[in-house]
Amino acid sequence: MTTPLRVVVVDDQELVRAGFVALLSATPDLEVAGEAGQGEEAVRVVRATRPDVVLMDVRMPVLDGIEATRRITADPACAQTKIVVLTTFGLDEYVFGALRAGAVGFLLKDTPPAELLRAVRVAADGDALLSPSIARRLIEAFAVTPPTAVDIGDLPELTEREADVLRLVAQGLSNADIAERLYIGAATVKTYVSRLLTKLDAATRVHLVIHAYESGLVTPGGERRPA
Repeated sequence: MTTPLRVVVVDDQELVRAGFVALLSATPDLEVAGEAGQGEEAVRVVRATRPDVVLMDVRMPVLDGIEATRRITADPACAQTKIVVLTTFGLDEYVFGALRAGAVGFLLKDTPPAELLRAVRVAADGDALLSPSIARRLIEAFAVTPPTAVDIGDLPELTEREADVLRLVAQGLSNADIAERLYIGAATVKTYVSRLLTKLDAATRVHLVIHAYESGLVTPGGERRPA
């Protein structure tokens, strides 16, 4: 029997937290390892239980989700724990701050149950977390407030295939989707993604997306910026 993935749920709204706990508890391959209503408590619970995944609210009293995420990801004992940020507000500076603090991705609280459960599994597996709809929100945010682009020549040299993979990662495609689009194997895509993480010094796949847009390597319109 496969060991269930262990999840900690963090949200300051008790009713919302109870809903997530009920959903996870009713899913055979998932297990609720703990819950917390504010950031400091979340850090304590995660350090004590060392779950596979944390569903982390952003705006909470005492300690917000960004700082809680930063403390957890900075703790070597929690190195295997993946943090998924939950938000009601869509994209804002809080979500970007959480991603930079080490979260592997984010979900809106009105995400359908099946998608949330899939996101937990995907986060634990280290694969793509961003759905195309969430990737579009990232793109829209960069379109509204364009980052200061850097010269592509200043970036680590990417092969043409690596650039192709990065563009598709930035669109929110999964490894399987990228493999189908580029007519290569999923294992090969995973290898390319690993190379990109190393070359771009990105902690997670989500950070590849942020890096692609912030650097100007990929623009909100989806085209590569000319060198």
